[in-house]
Amino acid sequence: MNIKNEKCILRNWKESDVPLLAVHANNKNIEMNLRDGFPIPYTSEDAAEFISSVLKSDPVTVFAIEVNGEAAGSIGYFPKSNIYKFNAEIGYWLSEKYWGQGIMTEAVASLTEYIFENTKLRRIYAEVFAKNSSSAKVLEKAGYTLEARIRNHIVKDGQMDDTLLYTIHKTDFENR
Repeated sequence: MNIKNEKCILRNWKESDVPLLAVHANNKNIEMNLRDGFPIPYTSEDAAEFISSVLKSDPVTVFAIEVNGEAAGSIGYFPKSNIYKFNAEIGYWLSEKYWGQGIMTEAVASLTEYIFENTKLRRIYAEVFAKNSSSAKVLEKAGYTLEARIRNHIVKDGQMDDTLLYTIHKTDFENR
C-alpha cells in the first residue's frame, strides 16, 4: 500500500526502517498513551521484531507513516471476528518531533478512507485514554464521533483511567 496525502505517506514497513523506528519510538511521551505491549525503552531489536511481524501478516494492516522521507510513526487497523466481523479498531502513534502539525489527522483520515473503499468493514473505532486530548482531537478532525466515555476502564502505570470510544460508520463517511 502507498497512500500519499499533503503531509505524509502511508506505506508498507521495510526492514531498512529499523534504525529510525527505534529512534522515533523510544519516547516515554509516546509510550504513556499506548497499551502496555509497547516497550520502553524501544530498542533496535524491538523495531526489527515489530517490522518482521508486520511483514508476515496477511493481509498487512499496519503501515509506516513517512514524513520528510523517514518512517516517523505507525498506523494500523485490526479487523474483528465473529459477530463483530464488520468492525475494526484503529491505532496509531507519531514521533513527538512531528506533533501539532496535522500529520496524524491526515494519516487517520487517509487510512479510514482506504479501509472503507477497500474492505467490507462498516465501522471503525478507537479507544483513547481520556487524558490524551490530542488524540481525541485527531479523531474528531478525521470525522470520528465520540460514542462513550468508559469509566475506570484501564490501568496505566498503576493508575485507573477512563477511555473515550470514538467511531466512524461507513454510511456517515459516505454522507459527509
